[in-house]
Amino acid sequence: MQPHFQETDSTQMVRQTVKDFAERQVRPHVMEWDESQEFPRHVFTALGELGLMGVLVPENYGGSGLGYQEYVAAIDELAQVCGSIGLSMAAHNSLCTGHILQFGSEEQKMRWLPKLASGEHLGAWGLTEANTGSDALRMQCVAKKDGEDWIINGAKNWITHGISGDIAVVLARTGDLLDSHGITAFVVERGTPGFSGGKKENKLGMRASETAEMIFQDCRIPDSQRLGNIGEGFIQAMKVLDGGRISIAALSLGIAKGAYKAATQYSKEREQFGKSISQFQAIAFKLADMATRIEAAELLTLQAADMKNRGLKMTKESAMAKYYASEASVFCANEAVQIFGGYGYTKDFPVEKYYRDCKLCTIGEGTSEIQKLVISRSVLQD
Repeated sequence: MQPHFQETDSTQMVRQTVKDFAERQVRPHVMEWDESQEFPRHVFTALGELGLMGVLVPENYGGSGLGYQEYVAAIDELAQVCGSIGLSMAAHNSLCTGHILQFGSEEQKMRWLPKLASGEHLGAWGLTEANTGSDALRMQCVAKKDGEDWIINGAKNWITHGISGDIAVVLARTGDLLDSHGITAFVVERGTPGFSGGKKENKLGMRASETAEMIFQDCRIPDSQRLGNIGEGFIQAMKVLDGGRISIAALSLGIAKGAYKAATQYSKEREQFGKSISQFQAIAFKLADMATRIEAAELLTLQAADMKNRGLKMTKESAMAKYYASEASVFCANEAVQIFGGYGYTKDFPVEKYYRDCKLCTIGEGTSEIQKLVISRSVLQD
């Protein structure tokens, strides 16, 4: 069966809904939130009311019951206006909510998914630590069994919604160091004694998306909050990240489109030597390169989304989409600043923010180098 990527009525409806929402409730505040690093929690409550905090969650758990094509469209449209809002929406959906959806028991899904899908609760996902970025098997956060409970000690870093998240999926070591079967996933609710938010990062870009530490000090949770079997956490996390890569590809795509649209419009309006700069081949060729990379990134992203919808293995395809789209986003933002010239270096115009925001896409949820590692391993096994 050959995939076809013409948008369905459902996808078009989601796209228009999110576009209207972003123009009304996000665009007027973008620079205000960026400058102050304010995390606008109310925006995600509003997104929840639209069904966008549980896009992929089945309706019987309170979600929208939609697929990855609609999900990609929603993130794309948000990121065209503000990468930070797109990032937070994506992390909530694909990481925390997605992990519980994919690996939680029926009882656990009924317990946590409805409030996550409605936006009443905000999700966080804790894998990364200060000294274990790509090298996740060296994690120092440990969970030890104590009767029918687990006691968690350690810290997680670079966590989206590390302070504001109401529900966190946390990966902790329950076995030997470097053992891929020595890590287990748990759900920890905000308000649990011993669980707190730590330092909030002061970031280059994505400044309205909260990134912070999560700290665990003798944090006791019941065994009923363990996701899946003991020792399955790392394997679960790798599967969750397959879907997460589609999220970051969509985020990258939106940022690239936002930069491209701003640059195209500016090039038609800006005049030099008696004509618009879009009529100069040097500028026109930049736009051609940007448009081509955006088109390629979108096709790779939609291919991965289509395969995910159909339940096919898509580790390679999602890595390709994430790798290419994130690098394309950096390219497009850089060229957009160049087209704007001196104005592109000021905060009076939108492209400097796209330029700052896009770089995270080549780092978060697996660096470009890690994506190339995943892709190369896959192609060498073919």
